[in-house]
This record gives sequence, C-alpha cells and structure tokens, in this order.
Amino acid sequence: MDRLQDQLTILKSWLHWLPDPVVALIIVLLAVVAAYALHRTVRHALQRLLATRYPYVFSVFTRMRGVTQLALLILALIIAVPVAPFDPATAAWLTRLLLIAVIALVGWTALTALNIAADLYLRQFRIDTEDNLLARKHLTQVKVLMRTVDVLVVIITVGAALMTFEPVRQYGVSLFASAGVAGIVAGLAARPVLSNLFAGVQLAMTQPIRIDDAVIVENEWGTIEEITSTYVVVRLWDWRRMIVPLTYFIEKPFQNWTREKSALLGSAFLYLDYKAPVGLIREKLKEVVKASKNWDGNIVGLQVTDAKENTIELRCLMSAPSAPQAFDLRCEVREKLIDFLNAEHPEALPRRRQVAIDERPHDEEVAPVPRTGRQKSAAKTG
Repeated sequence: MDRLQDQLTILKSWLHWLPDPVVALIIVLLAVVAAYALHRTVRHALQRLLATRYPYVFSVFTRMRGVTQLALLILALIIAVPVAPFDPATAAWLTRLLLIAVIALVGWTALTALNIAADLYLRQFRIDTEDNLLARKHLTQVKVLMRTVDVLVVIITVGAALMTFEPVRQYGVSLFASAGVAGIVAGLAARPVLSNLFAGVQLAMTQPIRIDDAVIVENEWGTIEEITSTYVVVRLWDWRRMIVPLTYFIEKPFQNWTREKSALLGSAFLYLDYKAPVGLIREKLKEVVKASKNWDGNIVGLQVTDAKENTIELRCLMSAPSAPQAFDLRCEVREKLIDFLNAEHPEALPRRRQVAIDERPHDEEVAPVPRTGRQKSAAKTG
C-alpha cells in the first residue's frame, strides 16, 4: 500500500496541469481500480491453491468475499484521499464517510464471522435422521442465539456510526444526564422488541421448543419450521403456516410432543357391541401393528377402557418413532380392524336393540273374567 501511495503522489505531480477536482477524481478512481484488481488477483490465486486441497477453507474465503473486497476498497481510499487535492471541507466530509465505512466493515465482518462459525459448528449434526433430538437441540440453540447476536451487532454498529456525528453525540450525553425519565420512555417504547429479544435468549437456553418439534398451538397440530428473532413459524398439518410471537411460548401453555424424544404413543378407540371377541381383536391388533412400517417395535396393546349402555370402548395403544408415523399408524389400525370385524365378526359391530312388546289386535274380543262370589255381591250392592 505504501507503493500505491507513492505512485499516486507521482501521478499527482504529473497531472498538475489539470484542475484539482479532476486530479482528485482520477486518483480516487485509480485507487478503487487498484483495490479491485488486487482482490481479484488474490482470489484467483487462492482458488488455485485451496479449491481442491482445502475446500472448507476456500468456502470460508468465498463467504468473506464481500467483506475482503470492501476492506481493500476502504484501505485504498484511506490512502488516496490524503494524496488527492481535495479542498478541506470535501476532505473532512470524505474522512467522515470513511470512518463510518470502517465501522460498518467491522460490524459486517463480525456478522459474517459469527455465521461462518455457527455453520461450521452445525456441520457435525444431522437433522435428516430418525433420532435427531441432539441435532435439533443444537440447531435451535445456535439459530436463535445467532439471530439475537445479529440484532445486537447491528444495533451496536448503527449506534457507533451515529456517534461519529457531533449533534448525535451531544444528544446522547444529554440523554444519559436524564437517564431516569429517558430509561422509562425508552423501555415503554421498546417493550415489544426487548420482550421478544429476551424471549429469544430464554428459548435458546431452556429450549421449550426446537426446530422440527411437533407441537399443538391454539388447538392446531404442526411442526416448528423456523425460529426468528421475533416470531416462530409453525407448519400446520395442512401446510398452512401459523406465525406466533416468541413470547407466546414463554407466557402461554402449549403441547410439545417431541420435547425429550421423538417416539410417541398413539391410541385408536373402537366402540363395539358387548358380543365383540376381545381376545381375537387383541391378536388381530398385534398382527396389524407388527406388519406396519410405522411401528417402532416397542409397545402394542388393547384394553376395554369403558362399558356404556349399548357399547364397550376398546383402546388400541401402540408406539411409533415420530408424531407423523404415530398418526399414520392410528389410522391404519382403525381401517384394518374395522375391515376385520366387518368380514369375520359382524356381530361385534354396534347395533341398536329394541324391546319386543306383544300387542293384541284392537278388534279381538277379550273373554270375560269370571267373578268371584264377593265380587258379584259387591256389584249388586253397588
């Protein structure tokens, strides 16, 4: 870069016959072109060296491409602006812009480095497996924390850039002087933002929900699809999306079907006649469940859980490796047991019984009942 500064100084002496604004513009443009050319040369050299031998390192450099390009551009302008013959006001204005650019570069570098580190950390966990509880735990924790950190980095970067302006700095001093009232006003104004921010940190640490958890929210069944810094996207069973604020999962009750493990118990109820052969139905249930691909091989059973006036209630209980498979297994059990009862034991299906009442025809003569002696004397007396 010293060489670049020397060359720009020599170029300035050569162009002394041109107006100063034109010379300054030429020097700035040449500095920008030199920075871009240097970045492109280094990128091609690293591509030849690292693309095949160290692909991960090269992918990191590729993701940092914008940051490094901006860094070289700012560095070239920092060298070129003092050399260029700008008037004092323009030079001060450009210096202020370069200071803001450096602050933005630091913030962008921090964001990019944190995201690269998070992606490299998550490479060791796979979420596309059956037993993915640990992977979902780390994925949720890293994603939520990264979004919170991103917000904080952006806020700090914007605040640092604004503090370079004298009026804003004076306002900040006066604001700190009246910290009591200002704190209350700012707290009330930023309460939704801060509550969601703190809720995100709490969700990341305690993890009542994780990515791909099966939940019931507002009487709707779905899975956690995305957790942002302010809301959660729940993918419902019919592909709709429910958008829920982060604070909901801290302040209100909900059901999480995969909190500790993804395996679930599913139940299917049958309402049958009292003549239903419970033993045969139990054996048929075991046969159906063992032949199903949705069963995890752990639990299967049948019990009579209630006896009502006209029917008995049978509960079929079976386990499955995940919530969707548990739902499919329940439906499969209902269908095949109903087919089995219709084909082989129709008497087990519920039916309505009627009490038969023997009624005589109205035109049929009823034989008189012979009276006793006391009844005859009572009739004469009456």
